[in-house]
Amino acid sequence: MIEHIELFFKSIFIDNMVFAVFLGMCSYLAVSKKVATAVGLGAAVIFVLAITVPLNWLLDQYLLQPGALKWLGADYADYDLSFLSFIMFIATIATMVQLVEIVVEKFSPSLYNSLGIFLPLIAVNCAILGGSLFMQSREIETLGLALNYGISSGIGWFLAILAIAAIREKIRYSNVPAPLRGLGITFIITGLMGIGFLSFGGMLTGGDEETKEKKTVEVKKTLTKENNELANNTKIIE
Repeated sequence: MIEHIELFFKSIFIDNMVFAVFLGMCSYLAVSKKVATAVGLGAAVIFVLAITVPLNWLLDQYLLQPGALKWLGADYADYDLSFLSFIMFIATIATMVQLVEIVVEKFSPSLYNSLGIFLPLIAVNCAILGGSLFMQSREIETLGLALNYGISSGIGWFLAILAIAAIREKIRYSNVPAPLRGLGITFIITGLMGIGFLSFGGMLTGGDEETKEKKTVEVKKTLTKENNELANNTKIIE
């Protein structure tokens, strides 16, 4: 349970897709002029990540990893299909994005029109693909953790675009210097928000430092004990 909570908060605040690794910046900048539009796109990203990350975890565990096909028999145990990871992940993502596009067009035509080309472009949004690739590289162990990571990563991206959209709506009526209007002030605000999110890094790392110190002390004690035993054995031999 603790690892689920730790992964949830870490994915939202510490390893935020936008502020930590700068993924999905094209949609983040282009669709953040209005809060309503940002909410719609953010919800779509959460849904796509929540579905594709667990699905791609299953594909990775039972199809793509070296030896993943051993469930088919001993003859397939040596097969390595990891070179197909990008193709399989993108195919899964594209399928889910098409589903989202059909649902949004059916039930919310106004949102579909306001999102425009950026809704189908979720299929090539690097934040979506990054979620599956980070899941693979970090070797997430269970399907439940993969689902947790997909949802929390989506929430982190949602909070980022919602925050910048709310700020951009407010500064529209502010006296921003002419050279900084538009993307200029948006990049500055994004940088400041990224610095703010970095401050959350201490939430889940404080205990790690104590653990490292304890391990260091234990190693020193073990080495001291071994040195003393070696010295005693040397005296006995002499």
